[in-house]
Amino acid sequence: MFPGTRRTGGPVQEEVVVSVVEDRVLTQDVFEELARSAIRAEEALRLEFVNGKLGVKAVPDGDHGRIIEWLTRLCMQADPNRWLYPEQGLRIEAYRKGNARPDGSFARSGAFVGQGEWASPDDVLMVVEVTSYDEDTDRRDRVEKPRAYAETGIPVYLLIDRDTCEVKVHSQPDGVRYEQVVTVPYGKTVTLPDPVGIELDTEPLKNWVR
Repeated sequence: MFPGTRRTGGPVQEEVVVSVVEDRVLTQDVFEELARSAIRAEEALRLEFVNGKLGVKAVPDGDHGRIIEWLTRLCMQADPNRWLYPEQGLRIEAYRKGNARPDGSFARSGAFVGQGEWASPDDVLMVVEVTSYDEDTDRRDRVEKPRAYAETGIPVYLLIDRDTCEVKVHSQPDGVRYEQVVTVPYGKTVTLPDPVGIELDTEPLKNWVR
């Protein structure tokens, strides 16, 4: 662990950061230094800073990783010049005052070269989140992330919701929210609209239901 944190019980994904900067405003610079310290102190601890709130992202389980692998293969088949980058840190929200680490960031090959841990989202065509079985999933993936990604102007947000066995495709960001959200159950085909341009058959997701 590192100064200003304590473990509240359970596995690593249940850790909560407590009283990180009691006497200081948590700016983006402070957050990024804190995140570097967290990685050095605990390899599995992954921090995000979304909507002015510090959060701890759950460590992926095996099915979570398999879903990202499946989606990466589909993206590569659709266009070998684009790639789904796993866990690339992005500066997000209006005026780039937040930091997120999506499960996947879909962009042209080489889009993040030379940008370091926290990259500009300007070349990102789609972000992907796969829900984890933790208490913060509803707030983080279904509420805060859609707003933050829409504020950033990322064209498509794909949410694979393992609790409801649904896929949600958010598109047409207006700077505040995504104007269009299409929800389908596992097994249906859904369009990932331009600039992604992929027809996604979600039938395989049935293989990774808890």
